[in-house]
This record gives sequence, structure tokens and C-alpha cells, in this order.
Amino acid sequence: MTIKVGDKLPEATFKVLTDDGPTDMTTSDVFSGKKVVVFAVPGAFTPTCNALHVPNFLGHLDALSQKGVDTVACISVNDMFVMKEWAKSTAALGKILFLSDGNADFTKAVGLDFDASGNGLGIRSKRYAMVVDDGVVTVLNVEDVPKTVEASSAENILAAL
Repeated sequence: MTIKVGDKLPEATFKVLTDDGPTDMTTSDVFSGKKVVVFAVPGAFTPTCNALHVPNFLGHLDALSQKGVDTVACISVNDMFVMKEWAKSTAALGKILFLSDGNADFTKAVGLDFDASGNGLGIRSKRYAMVVDDGVVTVLNVEDVPKTVEASSAENILAAL
């Protein structure tokens, strides 16, 4: 079952690579008591994710903050080492929180996974963006076409805030 507006996020644990090493961050750590914009991508360094989705949110961080957003986070079914290198390569390190959902536990729990095994990629996340207020989904925009950044764009999230 796919998560919907009004639902509370399920508990899950993400991995983040910090300067002190691997760190676990739970859903509660990321979302409790905060307004968080999350965008999820099928894969780090993939063409649309790398060239469009991350830069789109990076360019709108100030506007999102002005609308009361505490954190902008990116979730991908990649390991924490890849996620940190991706954050560095996009100049988003320290600006966007990159959360590794390496086993797709969160992605499956919210029902936004898809099987890309035919392309050798395994289980991946659909492309989406959501606004989460204190752990509750208030906006959810899922792309119908994975190669586009329209419904899940920062502009659409800003318009919904």
C-alpha cells in the first residue's frame, strides 16, 4: 500500500556517512518536530537525478527555508558511501541531507518502490517529493514518468507550501 497525505511515516533507519563514520538516522531523528521536504530518486549519479533533481532543490533551498522548511532531504536506494560522494559532487554536502536507504526498507514501507532488475538495478525508489510535518505527510507528488522532474520539482513543492 502506498503512503498518502495524512499518513504518518513508518519507522525506518537510514544510513549517513559523517566525518565520524557511519551513522544511523531513524525516521524520528529526521522528521520529528520538523517540517521536512523529501525528494527521492531512482539512483545516485543517474542522469535525471544528477543533472536535474538535485540541482533543482539545491537552487530553491532559500525559498524553501522562507516557507518554514527545516530540512531538505534526498533519499535513494544507494549505500551511504555513494550518497556522500554524490552530495560532494553536486555541491549539496551540508545543504541537503542525503539519506541512504540501501536495502530499500523505507522505500518499500512507503510503497514507492519498483523493480528495475531488468536493467540490472534491483529494487529502486520511484521519483517523488513530499512534505512531512512532524512525521505526517502533508504533500506527496509522485512522477508518472521516472525520467521527468515535474510533479516532484522544488517549484511544485513550493507552490504547495
